[in-house]
Amino acid sequence: MVFTVQGRTVLVTGAGRGMGRLYAERAAREGAAAVVLWDVDGAALEDVVAGLASGTASVHAYVVDVASVESIQAAAGAVLDDVGVPDVLVNNAGIVRGKYFWEHDHLADIDLTLRINAGGPMHVTRAFLPAMMERGTPARILNVASASGTLAVPRMSVYAASKWAVIGWSDSLRLELASMGHPIAVTTLIPSYIRTGMFEGARGPLMTPLMEPEYVVDKAWRGTLAGKARVQLPWTVQLAGTLRNLLPQPAWDVMAGRVFRVYGSMEHFTGRPGNAPTGKGDR
Repeated sequence: MVFTVQGRTVLVTGAGRGMGRLYAERAAREGAAAVVLWDVDGAALEDVVAGLASGTASVHAYVVDVASVESIQAAAGAVLDDVGVPDVLVNNAGIVRGKYFWEHDHLADIDLTLRINAGGPMHVTRAFLPAMMERGTPARILNVASASGTLAVPRMSVYAASKWAVIGWSDSLRLELASMGHPIAVTTLIPSYIRTGMFEGARGPLMTPLMEPEYVVDKAWRGTLAGKARVQLPWTVQLAGTLRNLLPQPAWDVMAGRVFRVYGSMEHFTGRPGNAPTGKGDR
């Protein structure tokens, strides 16, 4: 049976802007019965709710800080009471700090990035997964990672670490659920740079242009509903990962630095003002 969101409940974190908003709009457009929006920015949420008001889906917005386990648990409890168990969970919220490692602040950069990017998807999923498993019906989980979670990138060490964690956890969760026979498919999105503003100033490596957010959301959405294990975009992401595994480290460093220009892709990074934790909808 083909999995669709028609008549189902979809929850999106980081839904206040960018790709998070696009996921929410896609869910409403495809006939979801309920769309649940989570974001730390209440004003941004209000704007998204207003944009979805003309549709047939019921829209439920919650101000949630995914850096806080307490905030996640409180909001999850409210969702389960008010809306019910999500059928599709999109772990999209995240931030980036584009600095040399020694320039990172302990709390505002290192701790916050790890809590939002790596801990956030885990705690959000943990809050809903037991109910999804107990219900026993087909469901989908999309975890947004990054190509920097597969390759080292200067001036992105903490962000890369958080995304390496997401990829390892997400794929392990996929295997755990499959081994137990649960009809819950887990998809990991692994994209290169996307033209949303979150990575303003970053330059795509060789043959890897900045992608449009609508294109990435479409591919990720289709892959999630189809139950694909990974969605890697563009094709050069998989190529680079293959070469990284095949070549000796010195040879790969030359290839990545001088040919593909991966190592210099963040040299002119500026990002959004303040790099506020508003969501990988900005990815």
